[in-house]
Amino acid sequence: MSVAESSVPLHEREPPLRRNRDFLLLWSGAGMALLGTRVSAIAYPLLVLWSTGSAGSAGLVGFAAQLPSLLVQLPAGVLVDRWDRRRLMIACNAGGAMALASVAVAVALGHLWLPHLMAAAFAESSLTILYRLAERGGVRNLVPPGQLSAALARNEARGRAAGLLGQPVGSLLFGLTRWTPLAFTAFSHVFALLGLLFIRKDFQAGRPAARRAVLPAMREALIWVWRQRFLRTVMGLIAGSNLVLNGLGLAMLVIMHRRGGSETAVALVVAARGAGGMLGALSGNWWLRRVSVPAIVIGGNIAWAALTPLVAVLRQPLALGVLFAAVSFVGGVFNVAGGVYQVRSTPDAMQGRVNSVMDLLGSGATSLGVLLVGYLLDAQGVTATVLGLGGLMAGVAALAVLSPAVRAERLNARSG
Repeated sequence: MSVAESSVPLHEREPPLRRNRDFLLLWSGAGMALLGTRVSAIAYPLLVLWSTGSAGSAGLVGFAAQLPSLLVQLPAGVLVDRWDRRRLMIACNAGGAMALASVAVAVALGHLWLPHLMAAAFAESSLTILYRLAERGGVRNLVPPGQLSAALARNEARGRAAGLLGQPVGSLLFGLTRWTPLAFTAFSHVFALLGLLFIRKDFQAGRPAARRAVLPAMREALIWVWRQRFLRTVMGLIAGSNLVLNGLGLAMLVIMHRRGGSETAVALVVAARGAGGMLGALSGNWWLRRVSVPAIVIGGNIAWAALTPLVAVLRQPLALGVLFAAVSFVGGVFNVAGGVYQVRSTPDAMQGRVNSVMDLLGSGATSLGVLLVGYLLDAQGVTATVLGLGGLMAGVAALAVLSPAVRAERLNARSG
């Protein structure tokens, strides 16, 4: 215990996160829901690829799952700031459970219909956007300000752990019966819903935002973000890098499928990717204490530019696993740094809208990117497609190095 801590009376000291009941309920419930979404995320393309062999059809399902990032983000942010966040999250869990249960029943009965799969993927993704925006805005009201960085780092590590466990578990469950991973995801939403019912604290400071018209509320958030020069620049860089990284994920599945890889081999690669991301997230606070956010932005993009082309030449599951672990490690550190910076700089009444704008700028284009990459993999092959993604990533890294906004923020960080 430090001298500063010992001078604070015991009754005024904040309990550690591990004893914060409401935070733990939210953390565990959201973690279970996220685990379910990771299971379904791998189940969708596996179901299509192993049933039809078409990367184009898998790209269509990926497009449907990513499209809400483009269409739903901004109105979702308005709703999160306007409605009670906890009740909204309960409704999202209920809707997600019903959507996934409908697909599980259909697959169990032997009726795989691509439009149904696309509709369920779109619905689940839309509800997940609402849920995660509400959680991200609510967590700052469940923990003391001094514990916000640690809480967000734990949330990011939880997400990476869900990737570590969810995708391999989804692959293994798919190997048992093709409907099992979808049923598991439906159950995960029910579990998260039950946890929310026992949380006592409010998820927003004071009353929700006034119910103004949707378009003015969205415009206010857009203007606020536009005035944050560094944030808007970083989100543009993330848009490019996310397009590349999502395309690489689909390329990995196609490589494994065309090389005769089993569901177990796929599970090992995605487990390595999840482990790398979790380690990156857990080390996020360590990096933030030693490296500025702008330096993390520049270094992360350079690392991705160096790693991306290697997917074109590596074919063995072990090598691919190590490579994707490194890619995800960088992403874990990147996300913790960006999340802490954004949450601390945004007013509570605008958390939902600003988060939605940031997510739209950062990942909205990936829906079109996954669709394009799926067809390029069929038409041009893995090597040409991955090398093209590598060239795009190199361009993003160059923009990060040369950006005046990033350089100015780096100078500010040094002087501060």
